[in-house]
Amino acid sequence: MGNADIGLIGLAVMGQNLVLNMDDHGFRVAVFNRTLTTVDEFLEGSAKGTKIVGAHSLEELVDALAKPRRVMLLVKAGRPVDEFIDRLIPLLEAGDIIIDGGNSNYHDTIRRTKRVEAEGLLYIGTGVSGGEEGARLGPSIMPGGSLVAWPHVKPIFQAIAAKVEDGSPCCEWVGENGAGHFVKMVHNGIEYGDMQLICESYQLMKEGLGLDHDRMHDIFAQWNQGELDSYLIEITRDILAVRDDDGEPVVEKILDTAGQKGTGKWTARSALDMGIPLTLIAEAVLARFLSALKEERVAAAKVLRGPDVSFNGDVDAFVEDLRQALYAAKIVSYAQGYMLMRAAAGTYGWRLNNGGIALMWRGGCIIRSAFLGKIKEAFDRDPELSNLLLDPYFKEQIEAAQSAWRRVVAKAVELGIPVPAMSSGLAFFDGYRHERLPANLLQAQRDYFGAHTYERVDRKRGEFFHTDWTGHGGDVTARTYDA
Repeated sequence: MGNADIGLIGLAVMGQNLVLNMDDHGFRVAVFNRTLTTVDEFLEGSAKGTKIVGAHSLEELVDALAKPRRVMLLVKAGRPVDEFIDRLIPLLEAGDIIIDGGNSNYHDTIRRTKRVEAEGLLYIGTGVSGGEEGARLGPSIMPGGSLVAWPHVKPIFQAIAAKVEDGSPCCEWVGENGAGHFVKMVHNGIEYGDMQLICESYQLMKEGLGLDHDRMHDIFAQWNQGELDSYLIEITRDILAVRDDDGEPVVEKILDTAGQKGTGKWTARSALDMGIPLTLIAEAVLARFLSALKEERVAAAKVLRGPDVSFNGDVDAFVEDLRQALYAAKIVSYAQGYMLMRAAAGTYGWRLNNGGIALMWRGGCIIRSAFLGKIKEAFDRDPELSNLLLDPYFKEQIEAAQSAWRRVVAKAVELGIPVPAMSSGLAFFDGYRHERLPANLLQAQRDYFGAHTYERVDRKRGEFFHTDWTGHGGDVTARTYDA
């Protein structure tokens, strides 16, 4: 038996940086990679002179570890994770811990936790956010799975995680089985929303107001000093300042087709499955799909015309409206994300610490921002808060910003500039604050053509009624009220 504190499988950029981070904090790490030359190159390269131990087989890796053995996978999500679990189980003993640190689907993590625990082992599925820089200097870490495994990995994870101003680590136990990966998935969905909102703001400034990149750089720099202070605003500021060799902005030379790894789509799909109106994040995912239709859009641009209108108002006033609209829409995006986590907690029996999740996102991760401190305070005030929009601080903020938000969306429509995330966020806000929506007519339509029945406002909930709308439909009703 060896004396390494943890083993790590998968030496791509994230894996190497996470190992070096662990070494910096005094932990002895054993490493393995499917391509064995990668192990040697790492040990002779950036890991040279460290305490990191190389292994050329899984057996060698396991032998290098102190008990209980902790083996962390940072490999491609999907089949590779299952393959390594299959290979590790016979090599490990009761109480040993397998950790999946990749972007796995939470359904897979629920299944894997059950399977590994059935073998007498422990399992952790953890989200790790922050990219290669976060992995090296301090990521946000969101672990879930076998609770009894947490004390054995807590010292390592909290040591290497990012820290907020008071020194608190951006890592805390999330919940049972797939909770950690679910929270990471929602983080990524919110990331999609934040990025899309920023991109819509950029397009409005560039195409709607005709601002140059120096001016936009200055605007994002100013925004980063206030309520919008965040990593994504900060990097947008930096991107707009970078010029190519010919002096032109590099960003304008990038093909406008956005990629995605699937976590945003998983978030939207989970919302559909659980009946949560995750409208803003879903629109951000769909906007990426639309961007991928580059050839179709180029052809359509030659045929389809929008309004022949230009902006002729006060530019500075509109930029301030845009700042407020971005902030208000951001509030809705996070409110929807927390609605989804609340629904998942009920579905899967997770005891999620909502304030703690906000704290984990305060540093190290892609959506890190000062704004998250306000979310933590909201759940400190009311741990059972059903929606962020009902917290006194966020209620005041969104109500104060709504006039600017409406002006921005209206002007975007007038100019023919798409703002799907910003406008869907506003539509959600208006829908959520309406005591009565037109779903009564929708239910009447469903009962008319499908006898799906309806409930009445003058009767108690749970009683269902059917009307023979034509006089020829009869009294037989459908068995699928929710169809």
